Amino acid sequence: MASRGLPTWAWVTGLTSAAIVVVIGLAVQAGSGPKPAALDDRSPVASASETPRPKKSLSEDGEDGKGGEESAGTSVPAESGTGRRLVYGLEADRVWLVDAGDKALRSFTVWPGTLDPEPGEYEAGTRTAATTGSDGVAIEHVVYFAFSGGVNFAFSHAKDGASPAPADGKQTAGVRMKVQDGAALWEFASTGTPVVVVP
Repeated sequence: MASRGLPTWAWVTGLTSAAIVVVIGLAVQAGSGPKPAALDDRSPVASASETPRPKKSLSEDGEDGKGGEESAGTSVPAESGTGRRLVYGLEADRVWLVDAGDKALRSFTVWPGTLDPEPGEYEAGTRTAATTGSDGVAIEHVVYFAFSGGVNFAFSHAKDGASPAPADGKQTAGVRMKVQDGAALWEFASTGTPVVVVP
């Protein structure tokens, strides 16, 4: 009497199962092995889901992050008075927010208009949360501090954060800055705050 063999489907199922086990075993071994050097040396790519860098506080420099210790280029100008005040350096194109102890709480560069105020002592006057500048740009956190030659001088920032385009023949007296610097100046320079303009 002849012996009966296994049906074909049983052979196919057995061989398929064995092949799957072998492939899984090879995949596990490959995953636990060393990575190619080219992959290990790559720099990580930033993604939108990464944790954002912490925002700077008022005690840190608004531009170069020096904070605390002032460098020679960002120290409060010597001939700018004493006490709590806002100092605007014309040649430096820089503003300092100075506390009552004569320490700069924040210092940042600005983009002046085509006209400069005369050096001297002024004070923060009218404040406007939002308006349109004489150059047609939507601006925010406007702090007026001087009037001369028929124009108002004021600190502000463009609503979209952009630096001002060339004035195209217009006389402008706005002193623009980055959004975060404009918000800090607005918080600091309440009406009556001394504003000292130095050369």
